[in-house]
Amino acid sequence: MKASQFLISTLKEAPTDAEVVSHQLMTRGGLIKKLGAGIYNYMPMGLRVIRKVEAIVREEMNKAGAIELTMPVVQPAELWQETGRFDKMGPELMRVKDRHGRDFVVQPTSEEVVTDIARQEIRSYKQLPKNFYQIQTKFRDERRPRFGLMRGREFIMKDAYSFDRDQVSAKQSYQVMADTYRRIFDRFGLTYRAVAADSGAIGGDLSEEFQVIAATGEDAIVYCPSSTYAANIEKAESLAPTQTRVAATQAMTKTATPDKSTCEDVAAWLKLPLNTTVKSLVLATDTLNDTGEVVKSQVWLLLLRGDHDMNEVKVGKLPGFEGGFRFATTQEIDDHFGCKPGYLGPVNLKRPLKIVADRDVAVMSNWICGANEVDFHMCGVNFGRDLDEPDVVADIRNVVAGDASPDGLGVLAIERGIEVGHVFYLGTKYSQAMNATFLDVNGKPQFMEMGCYGIGITRLPAAAIEQNHDARGMIWPDAIAPFTAVICPVNMDRSDDVKAAAFKLYEELMGLGVDVILDDRGERPGAMFADWELIGVPHRVTIGDKGLKDGVVEYQHRRDAESTKVAVADVLAHLKAKLGL
Repeated sequence: MKASQFLISTLKEAPTDAEVVSHQLMTRGGLIKKLGAGIYNYMPMGLRVIRKVEAIVREEMNKAGAIELTMPVVQPAELWQETGRFDKMGPELMRVKDRHGRDFVVQPTSEEVVTDIARQEIRSYKQLPKNFYQIQTKFRDERRPRFGLMRGREFIMKDAYSFDRDQVSAKQSYQVMADTYRRIFDRFGLTYRAVAADSGAIGGDLSEEFQVIAATGEDAIVYCPSSTYAANIEKAESLAPTQTRVAATQAMTKTATPDKSTCEDVAAWLKLPLNTTVKSLVLATDTLNDTGEVVKSQVWLLLLRGDHDMNEVKVGKLPGFEGGFRFATTQEIDDHFGCKPGYLGPVNLKRPLKIVADRDVAVMSNWICGANEVDFHMCGVNFGRDLDEPDVVADIRNVVAGDASPDGLGVLAIERGIEVGHVFYLGTKYSQAMNATFLDVNGKPQFMEMGCYGIGITRLPAAAIEQNHDARGMIWPDAIAPFTAVICPVNMDRSDDVKAAAFKLYEELMGLGVDVILDDRGERPGAMFADWELIGVPHRVTIGDKGLKDGVVEYQHRRDAESTKVAVADVLAHLKAKLGL
């Protein structure tokens, strides 16, 4: 490709609404252009990256035996009504009507459609296993789209769905995909972790997220540096304390804590460690009748150590919380505590409620909590003496760095990541809802066992930039760079030698199949270099008249601080070595 024939539209400044580095640099580098909130044009430079991501994904999926198809972006509501998702999904699911008043959805995912295909096409166990995949545009009507391609409304995904005869073969299909994903992400050239993820209402342990490591990542990844353990923060287990509760040594006393409504403020005021305080979180669960009306509510008090945070996924799995939970209303809090939040505690309640204590709280003695009176806390509180033992003791907190690893092989560390892939065992959730059956070896109908596997095609380039950039711009891995190499001839229009050397190298690299661009725009050297550093092309060769007279050109990798002089006769061999050819 010659730069004069391509569209290169770089900007010196990022738009004011670009909050994260990837959004700023993709816009400045001319990879994307905003059309509307969360909706972007993929400009030629950006589309080249997306196509390379797609090509790697497609090649590895095909090698794994998956079968590519394409399912519509706009789908009839009837299929979604079969599974109940048409009504259950929130406003993120865009619902539309056609001219005849029929309901449709703009799909964020395609479980219903692919299950409909399977129930029509697969009749016998002899046709299983099957894995169908597509690379398709999706739409999720995010309330607050932000971060460019990281959280847009329209995006491209690879989604795959496996169908098997039983759980054993379904788990084998799952493992094939988990292994395939590792090969895919290895080829991208990014630093990533495959972490155990929560499998939600389906249950079980077959769920992994693929996280690109980046300091700006939204997700917390928990791992053990001395073992292979890795999980996302929702999944990571905090082990039960090894110590037992010691006997009370302090009397319970009400202590003034004026304007100190947080555990941090109380601990600082009392000059005591934060881990001697206990925070109170008030939740409620509702019982509904057949028409969806609330007929009864149960208020719960969750107790966590002051330096710990609640894990909502773990809480949602507690007995009594299976149907979901909410934070208690102001009226419910007043009815049970007679006090506003910030000074709540389990002692001297106005009305009884159910208490859930985190395992670390359950072994604490002489702790500090709210006194259910504004500007006061209780010190020296103890279970068994000052209040009954909790109704439930469970792991309800997020792990923290330094906790013991669940595999017993070290302590945990935490880093940030960006989720770009997910493999997940579905079981028969959709096949049962849509009556997708096959005839087994005995001629009896059985529900198909399913798995689903997604990769965020357009999210991945943004994640790659978040991981690989500097003050000058993007730094692409070779495998997904918009161009692998760029030739920058200086003053080519005034030197036949420079022009001849540039075109010779350009044609040699094209002959080797290298994705190379020749910058023949006639830009000043400073502006030309700034463009390619911003765009992040990994390999750059600069050819100038003075260097040619000395028999050299300059090579510089995008990560190099300085260029390296290479003999003209050796430059092709030098590049081949750098490119691994």
